[in-house]
Amino acid sequence: MRRVLVANRGEIACRIIRSCRELGLATVAVYSEPDSGSPHVRLADDAVSIGPAAPTESYLNVKKLIAAARSTRTDAIHPGYGFLSENGDFAAAVEEAGFVFIGPTAKTIHQMGDKSAAKALMQAAGVPVIPGHAKIVEKDFTEIAAEIGYPLLVKAAAGGGGKGMRVVERKDDMEAAVEAAQYEAKMAFGDDRLLLEQYINRPQHIEVQILADNEGHTVHFGERECSIQRRHQKIIEEAPSPAITPELREAMGSAAVSAAEAVGYRNAGTVEFLFKDGEFWFLEMNTRLQVEHGVTELVYGVDLVKWQLRIAAGERLTLQQADIMPRGHAIECRVYAEDPARNFLPSPGHIRRLHEPVGPGIRIDSGITEGQQIGSDYDPLLAKLLAHDASRDDTLDRMTQALGDYVILGPTTNIAHLKAILRHDAFRAGDLDTHFIETHFGDWAPATPPLEALIAAGATRSSSGRQTAQMTGRDPWSPWSNQGGWRQGV
Repeated sequence: MRRVLVANRGEIACRIIRSCRELGLATVAVYSEPDSGSPHVRLADDAVSIGPAAPTESYLNVKKLIAAARSTRTDAIHPGYGFLSENGDFAAAVEEAGFVFIGPTAKTIHQMGDKSAAKALMQAAGVPVIPGHAKIVEKDFTEIAAEIGYPLLVKAAAGGGGKGMRVVERKDDMEAAVEAAQYEAKMAFGDDRLLLEQYINRPQHIEVQILADNEGHTVHFGERECSIQRRHQKIIEEAPSPAITPELREAMGSAAVSAAEAVGYRNAGTVEFLFKDGEFWFLEMNTRLQVEHGVTELVYGVDLVKWQLRIAAGERLTLQQADIMPRGHAIECRVYAEDPARNFLPSPGHIRRLHEPVGPGIRIDSGITEGQQIGSDYDPLLAKLLAHDASRDDTLDRMTQALGDYVILGPTTNIAHLKAILRHDAFRAGDLDTHFIETHFGDWAPATPPLEALIAAGATRSSSGRQTAQMTGRDPWSPWSNQGGWRQGV
């Protein structure tokens, strides 16, 4: 394997390209028309235009991606996350075309993408599952619901990301919930089949990272705490979870390995669980690299992307479970071009000023650059800011400082919102669940001092901090380093 095409964009494309380079692999980027000047295009050794902005005409177009791989004499294709990363038909098409798919087999992707089939497989493997009806429900919803009990969850059998899901508190609400979930599932996934299961109120969302080679050797890298979510999508992740004891960590890790072995898993994957009152239940398996993989890399000192590449090239996994030990604590904040004060409405715009934080224990996986136009055609994720330190408290302090140093002028971002979350007493105490945002930040709004006041304050700063900035890469006296409540496009 000498040349890898990255079938993605933004920060994850840049992240994969960097690991490829460190392994001596040439890289090929693909890009839609609005992405022609994006960082991932410049970072790769070669780049191929794959069409207009619409994802169906570019990043979701299997024929164009395979044609790009052929034209550049690529050996392998890495799907990243999102887009086609969990599409079994894409994985099959890649391998049928003679390329290596950097990920699990098409069969595994299909198995774990079907929530009903996945739940049955996990039950057979002895992995705890949420009580409910494991098979597809096509009729008699109220009768089955009576067996499970209320409240319950109606969810899309073929979906994820919070789409096609409805909580039903009582029998009278069942018909409307089923109709709404079926419609949403059909629109999002082309499949309106539903499952019913017990609703776990205010759980924590905990996931376990696994790696498996082509010979079935599987290891796990502990858990990630992913309960801080908006619209069922994560915005802050950390490792380890403040709620998980060493005994639970071992039990959840063993369950994740059993889940992977039950489907003959290969490459990197993540098993997601719901956790409450000392119990955990299988939620789903993500058959790809997770957005938040970086917190695991920092805590365990491993490059998961490199291992993806090495396993895809046929190497055996040399890591042994007994040797995989966590060191310190890591937190990731996802920086989005969106407005938390307006129900997280996407906020496209031109990046007029960009200053990314630097310093010990700080990592940023970014896909943007100053002067770039952020459109509305794709997910609004701009970058991931990560912090690592010896303890959770130290890591929180380091992350809070880094967010204070982060400047994006132009599109509204969620940076101020992230800072507010990290400073909240409940978050500092580790009192987390999947309803944290709506409970504590339902009516949140940022403070907005006048821009002129900030400029005036900046003009009076001592220039003595400039030499410090040159030596450390950080300027504590810069008006960009301490924004207070000013939104600075956040």
